[in-house]
Parts: sequence; structure tokens; C-alpha cells
Amino acid sequence: MIGRILVVDDEKAQREILNTILKKEGYHVVDVPGAREAQESLETEEFDLILTDLKMQGLSGMDLLELILRNDPQQCIVMMTAHGTVDSAVEAMKKGAFDYLEKPLERDNLLMTLRRAFEHITLLRENRLLQKKLAEIRCVPNIIGAHPKMKEVFRIINKIAASNSTVLIYGESGTGKELVARAIHEGSARHDKPFFAINCAAIPDSLMESELFGHEKGSFTGASSREFGLFEAAEGGTVFLDEIGELNIAMQAKLLRAIQEKEVRRVGGKVNISINVRIISATNKDLEQEIRKGSFREDLFYRLDVIRINLPPLRERGSDIVTLAEFFLKKYGVQGSIPVKGISKAALKLLMDYSWPGNVRQLESVIERGLLMTENEHVEPEDLPVELRRDAATYGGLPFPFPPEGISFEELERDLILKAMERADWVIGKAATLLGMTYKTLQYRLEKFGIEKPDKKGNMKAAQFQDR
Repeated sequence: MIGRILVVDDEKAQREILNTILKKEGYHVVDVPGAREAQESLETEEFDLILTDLKMQGLSGMDLLELILRNDPQQCIVMMTAHGTVDSAVEAMKKGAFDYLEKPLERDNLLMTLRRAFEHITLLRENRLLQKKLAEIRCVPNIIGAHPKMKEVFRIINKIAASNSTVLIYGESGTGKELVARAIHEGSARHDKPFFAINCAAIPDSLMESELFGHEKGSFTGASSREFGLFEAAEGGTVFLDEIGELNIAMQAKLLRAIQEKEVRRVGGKVNISINVRIISATNKDLEQEIRKGSFREDLFYRLDVIRINLPPLRERGSDIVTLAEFFLKKYGVQGSIPVKGISKAALKLLMDYSWPGNVRQLESVIERGLLMTENEHVEPEDLPVELRRDAATYGGLPFPFPPEGISFEELERDLILKAMERADWVIGKAATLLGMTYKTLQYRLEKFGIEKPDKKGNMKAAQFQDR
């Protein structure tokens, strides 16, 4: 960068010497004889660095330092001082000066100090740009994403947060379902009330009712006192039910009643207790398919699914991978044994090519591990987990090892289409999206390979697919 330097010194000969040295090095230089003139220059021009004498007639360099930093705390200032005023220069650094130089100035020491100062200025600017970038993509607090699919998630959150409607969040493990739930809570009028989260898959069926609704003393073995459940404890706030698809049918019925009646009864209790909570639930299961299987109540589903949010997996928001990696690099950067400046291009390519089955949570762990393992200024491929490197080195980007005897491309294509149709519950439009095809292209390939929807017994029959 071509640095702009303001030189402030009441000795004309000193200003001329500095002018000559600095201009020869390519700096743009303006010199003034005192603090008042320096203030006037700063009102009309911007300078990257101010090089000022400490002892001057009128306002001193210390006075100038305090005046400048009061208006611009990040302005870079280097003090010049005679030997007898070194203590004052140190005091100036405590007040915010970048460094000081002793007179008579040595050319090499001067230039080295200025190089360090401009490296510092560059880092500050990069940090400000990063903060600005993060602010732009953090449309919702604590959630990072600039991909169109994430922007749609942010749009829904901002639109519905203020309501009291129930919300159902769909997303794979590690996509940030609880973060979304918390963002909805924080954006609502309930933000100053409790937010309680419970993982329905982590609580045994025998304890789930007590966890949600509470229990009375003596209601079961070990119930030595009355305990409030989550619904009572979160009065006025939000209850987040993660992995709602894991609730058994009996508990689903009790939850449905609590939602409909807005009241609960503790285990062993005889009195109904009114509740005022917002319910947000989340799942990585297809609940509509669970309904068809008879393992999830349809009436409960419609109570929960008033507003639906679909969180995309990380593999579908590739443009966010680098941004998230940089965020986690900054978050965990202080943990390593040496300062880490970034992630190498080779390592970034591995991150971009990986399928991320564990989504954002897995990426965070990978970056934290890379920072702890690296012995360089950048995270390198060898610092990343073996599964990322193995996929790239062995498979060359394929999700499987290429067999030495070769493959049948048509058989591979047929298997991929069949798996996509099964994943999409035999809805052509959904399967086409999974495969990155148009509807007509997939329809042609289904006819080409004779792929037909199986009946309930698993036997193939004439294709009867849903269109959308």
C-alpha cells in the first residue's frame, strides 16, 4: 500500500530530512510545524500514520495524541522523542501510541518501525472488513450464512419471530436447529422470559412426562419432592422440543392435549395448571412419512407444523463453507501454540470438496482440530482429519473408491436414481432436485431404466409416481 504520513515537528530541518527519506521509500508525505497545523490537516485529509515529535512549542505531541485518539481511537501514531523524554514516550504508548523513536533518528530503525506500523494498519483494516462481512451475512444473531437457502431461512425467522405460532424446524443433525429456535425466541416478545431446550431422543420414555410436566412428591420411586416440569418453568417463554419424532405415541397424545388445552397436570397430581409457552420443535425425520407408518400422530403434526423452516445441509450451501471456516478460525485461533493466519488453498479445497455428513457442527470441530494440530502459520491438509484427506486422495472427488476392474456406468446411474426416488418418497419433483436434474430429464430416465414404484410388499408394479 502507498502510505499517507503526516509529519509533525517544529524543527524545519528535521521535517526536511524525514520528507526526503520517506518520499524516496514511496510514501505520500505532508509535513507541518505544530499540533494546531496537524489538526487542520486532519480536517481536510486522511492519513494512515502520524509521525509526531513529543516536545513542541505550543501544544505538545502528547496533547496532539490525546486529541486525535479521542476522535479516532484506531489512528496509528508514532512518537519521536529525545533521550531525556523517553519516559514520556512510554507514557504516550500507554495512552495509545503505536511506538516511539529516539532522536537522532536512524534511517533503518525509522523504516523498520514504519513497516511494522503499516502491517498493523493492514491487519486492522482486514479485521474491520471481516467484521463488516460477518455483520452483513449475520441476518439473524449467532447464525452465519449468505447462501440463498439461508437467506430464505432468515427471512422466515424475521417474519414469524414476533408471533406466538408453533414452529417446526426440519434439518439434519448439526445444521443448527437449536440456534434457529433461540433466534426465534430472541426476536419475540418472550425474549426476556426463559428458553428451555430438551432432546426428546435423550430422555427415557418413562421419564419424559415428568421432564415436561413435572411430578408430585411420592408419585413414583425416587420422587422425594415436588418438581416443576419444563412447561411450568418456562412460563411466558419458549420450550424447544428437539428430535420431536422420537416421542412415543402415548407421550404424543399428552403433548397434544397440553398444546390444545394450554394446561398440564404433573405426574401424580390432581390439578390442571395453566401454561403460557411457545412451542418450537425440530426433527431430522420426515414426519409425514412417520404418520403413514403409524408412528406419529397426524393431529399433533398439524398442531406443530403451523410454520415450517427447512434448514439446508452444509453440502447444499457450499458458498458458506469458507465463510464459516474463517469464522471458526477466528473463534478458536487463540487456542493453538502458534498464531495462525489462515487456511491454505489446498486445505480449503478439501473443505469445499467434502460432503459434511455432520454439517456445521462437524466443520467447527474440524477447524478447531486443525488449529491445534498445525505447526505452520496456515492450516494445511495434513492438519485436517484423515477422512477429508482420504476422500480427496483415494477417490479423486468420488464418494467411493474406483474399482480396478472398472464400473458399469448405467448400473451406477440406475442405482443413484433409485436411491433418490426412495429418499424423495417416490415424488419425481423432489428426486429431480436431489439429483440436480430437470423434471423431464428424470422422467425420461425412469422410463429408460424401467424403474417402477414397489407396492407395500416390496414387489415392483407399474410406475405411479406423484408429480410434485
